[in-house]
Amino acid sequence: MTPLVTFAVLVAAVTHAGWNALAHHIKDQLLSFTLISGGGALLGLAAAVFVPLPAAGAWPYLVTSALLHVGYMVLLMRSFTLGDFGQMYPIARGTAPLAVTVLAAVLLHEVPGGGQLLGVAVACAGLTGLALWGIRGKGAKPHWPALAAAGATGLSIALYTVVDGVGVRASGTSLGYIAWLMVLEGLAIPAYALWTRRAALLPQLRPYAARGLLGAALSVTAYALVLWAQTKAPLAPVAALRESSIIVGAAIGAVFFKERFGTPRIAAAGLMVAGIGLMLHAG
Repeated sequence: MTPLVTFAVLVAAVTHAGWNALAHHIKDQLLSFTLISGGGALLGLAAAVFVPLPAAGAWPYLVTSALLHVGYMVLLMRSFTLGDFGQMYPIARGTAPLAVTVLAAVLLHEVPGGGQLLGVAVACAGLTGLALWGIRGKGAKPHWPALAAAGATGLSIALYTVVDGVGVRASGTSLGYIAWLMVLEGLAIPAYALWTRRAALLPQLRPYAARGLLGAALSVTAYALVLWAQTKAPLAPVAALRESSIIVGAAIGAVFFKERFGTPRIAAAGLMVAGIGLMLHAG
């Protein structure tokens, strides 16, 4: 984890929280993700003209990742529909680093040391605290369908992170890989929206076009930076550092969506930062 890789992943964390906030802000989630995924496909297609084609060995990973990304977007839409941004986003992101660590160790033999594992565990504990404290106040009962959707979203993140970590290394071109991934994953939701909304789709999209396309640009930027970082460093620390987006997401929830932050969530954010610091130092 060189300083340049660390900086790239932190920028990716900020842009990722930003596009998720834009997606949540558009209440009709099908319209939101149609713009974001469709805009990503257009950006990917434009970039594919100028970047090298991924090597043949990367294409099975590209197709698998595209399917996983579609599932991720469907689950994310569901969680944003059911719950608060400041709760759903931390849960979705917070379940991913530990799962990535396990999958990378089992599938890629990238086994972290004891100190690094402790750092990941501490960071995940902080993320869990950010997710569960201070949203709806004392005595509030968990909304289990929303929590289940967010947790499943996190598992899908872990799966596509590992698939892409292998695929981008096999591709020979991180730019070519991200371009074609955006094309492949970006078609499904717009196609479904067109099939269900038909002629009404374009008038419904028009009021949200600017926000949705900005979200698409942020989404592509965020994941391109992460994929590049995965070619330069092991998967587990990249995945865990990326989850610093939780702090940004919690702040967005408090400032823009008027959701509670509070002392417990500040403490949990500090715990997460301490875990990330321990993880990077141990790595």
